[in-house]
Order: sequence, then structure tokens, then C-alpha cells
Amino acid sequence: MIEKEVTVTIKEGLHAKPAGELVQKLSEFTSDVEFLLKNRSYNAKSLLGLMGAAIREGQVITVRVDGPDEEEAFEWIKTFI
Repeated sequence: MIEKEVTVTIKEGLHAKPAGELVQKLSEFTSDVEFLLKNRSYNAKSLLGLMGAAIREGQVITVRVDGPDEEEAFEWIKTFI
């Protein structure tokens, strides 16, 4: 399992378009992916979950990835966010 903090650099945060792109790409990975923010966990493979998190530019989130392709998934997330 990988669990690391990442600062969101996407302009305007994870609003609908980037959240949709994120969910679509993460569906290609078999690993489970969660974003932890303000003592809550959000399924990063769920568009509704991400929209509910209201993640903004500049926020620091914890990314937790667990599974057989966790390293590749985490590296992609880190680059995307």
C-alpha cells in the first residue's frame, strides 16, 4: 500500500471535467484508490465521491493506493494532480 500527501495543482481544483478524466483513467487500474481529506475518505474511482469532496487547488490531500499496480497508479495520480 502507498499512502502519501500530494498538493493539488489543477487550476480550480477537481471540478467536473478533471474529476471525470481522473475517474476514467483510474478505472484502468485494478488497485483501490482513496483520497483522504479532512478526516474523510473518498473513493477516487467514483465521480460523485470526488465531486462531494470539493477538492480545491492548493489543498494537500493524502492519496492511498492499494493493489497490484499501485505504484503505476500513484505515479499517474501524482502527475495528473
